[in-house]
Amino acid sequence: MKIKLIIGEKEELIEISENKTVKNLLDIIDIASETVVVKKNDCIVIDEEIIEDGDLIEVIQVIYGG
Repeated sequence: MKIKLIIGEKEELIEISENKTVKNLLDIIDIASETVVVKKNDCIVIDEEIIEDGDLIEVIQVIYGG
C-alpha cells in the first residue's frame, strides 16, 4: 500500500506492507518514537495506530532542551 510521508520539508510517497502501525513505520525510517509527534490525516495519533492505504503521515520533530 502507498502512503504520503512528510518529515519537515521533505514529502514523498512510500510503499509499505499492510497492517503496519505508526511505531512500525518509525522503525522502518529509523526515527525514535520518543523524539517525534506523528499526525495521521491531520490528527495526532499514538504509536499503535494502524496505517491504512492512502494515509497522509506527518512526522514532527519535538524540540526540547534547557
